[in-house]
Amino acid sequence: MGGGGAPFLHVHRVRFEEIDAAGIAYFPRFFTWCHDAMEALFGSLPGGYAGLVRDRRLGFPAVHVEADFSSPMRFGESVVIAVTVERLGRSSAALRFDLTNESTGGPVATVRHVVAFTDMAAMRSSPLPQEIRALLERHQI
Repeated sequence: MGGGGAPFLHVHRVRFEEIDAAGIAYFPRFFTWCHDAMEALFGSLPGGYAGLVRDRRLGFPAVHVEADFSSPMRFGESVVIAVTVERLGRSSAALRFDLTNESTGGPVATVRHVVAFTDMAAMRSSPLPQEIRALLERHQI
């Protein structure tokens, strides 16, 4: 389905510990920021992301991640992360994270992250529960 869903927005302020010797955000941090945005996306569900993982034993392991970087981020700057769902399957989703510099509006990076919905007790693929599917459909493009 999809088409026309609104992005979920999450803002992260770059911390000193995230900066490398060149004075810019170390590239693996971008993946952490995107995961934080995904956790925030699930925040409206009962128990949030932690409840899904700990209580319901539903996991979202990465099966593919790719990134294109456009511009560096520096200590104290804020990055806006717009999360959309590019594809939603029976037991997987392709998430897109468009990162922009909050003060300049300029593009910073695009990250694509495919997750497989997993029954952590059985450690196998699992159909997406309806309330999670409905949440992701609101952000599907």
